[in-house]
Amino acid sequence: MRRAWVVFRKELLDALRDRRTLFVVLLSSVAMGPLVLVLLSTLVADAERRADARELRVVGIEHAPSLRNYLERQTYVVRGAPADWEARIVTGELSDPVLVVQPGFEDELVAARQPLLEVASSSASPRAQAAVGRVLALLAGFNQEQATLRLALRGIAPALVSPVQVEKRDLADAAARGAQLSGIIPFFVLMAVLYGALNAALDSTAGERERGSLEPLLMNPVRHGALAAGKWAAVAAVAMLVAVLCCLSFLPGQWLMRSESLAALLRYGPREAALFAALLLPLAGALSALLMAVAIRSRSVKEAQANAAGVILLVSLVPLAAIFGQQGHAPWQLWVPALAQVELMTRVLKGEALGAAELALPLGVCALVTVLGVVDVARQLRRHALA
Repeated sequence: MRRAWVVFRKELLDALRDRRTLFVVLLSSVAMGPLVLVLLSTLVADAERRADARELRVVGIEHAPSLRNYLERQTYVVRGAPADWEARIVTGELSDPVLVVQPGFEDELVAARQPLLEVASSSASPRAQAAVGRVLALLAGFNQEQATLRLALRGIAPALVSPVQVEKRDLADAAARGAQLSGIIPFFVLMAVLYGALNAALDSTAGERERGSLEPLLMNPVRHGALAAGKWAAVAAVAMLVAVLCCLSFLPGQWLMRSESLAALLRYGPREAALFAALLLPLAGALSALLMAVAIRSRSVKEAQANAAGVILLVSLVPLAAIFGQQGHAPWQLWVPALAQVELMTRVLKGEALGAAELALPLGVCALVTVLGVVDVARQLRRHALA
């Protein structure tokens, strides 16, 4: 252990002297929280601004005075659409949907012949799709109002047409609703830890082989297991530093949020930051050992980067099962590194309590990956010493 500690101090000093490593640590940890929260709050604030504007672009509104009256009573501002509105919707220049009123709308409405209203938008634009729902709900209200007036004129109770009263009740609390918007945060934190460990892992293995400094190091009277453990400890220390700084950066990052509603829904305080760090520290050690085991087989940093691309891709794709999956919590997810951490961090954002078994299982899996990775690195170092 004493010799492993000497190797650890040497590798850690080398890693901290590398300006590229320090730049990645600062960029991926300190700036990650404010950057993610600013981008997320900007997106939400833009959607809120468009919803508060209560503007509706209409073509042919002069054919429907009753519809215009209804829209204005709903405090909507009716605006005309540009002459080339179809081309602008297709190209994305016009993100708002356009309501098209056909000539003769009012005459057909009076004659009860169901005039046509068309809502034109582009399904390729997420912003347009969000606005389409509001327009359709607005037109459904106009449709309901006209039906109620026709029934009242004929002396028929509107309740006869709608015998069942339906009310929507949301059982999700504020933390769960906020987690829908902030659910991308665990993924960014995970990627910050991954790239924080990447440069240090490649430099301490393939980088030393490329510089020719690995062979003299192997000539020292140090056991290969102690050498591998010291190198791993230095790489893991950098990755863990990134994890802790990244988790803490979301605390001051909330001051930069532009959306008041998102700031009210987001529940991220010192408790959540501590839980995030507790979940990410074992994963940082496992990723460090895994990246070192991959890079030690490469003769240059460039070759190691190509070999590590598979690990990066796998770690990037696995958590998407939790982000886009619809099956809910599944026990097998806790057995998969990276996926388990993203799943548990999402539960933390929702305000759910984590049991001891749910924390111990990912910890045990990460410890197993770490041991296997360090043992493999020691075996590869022994092979290089004998070659």
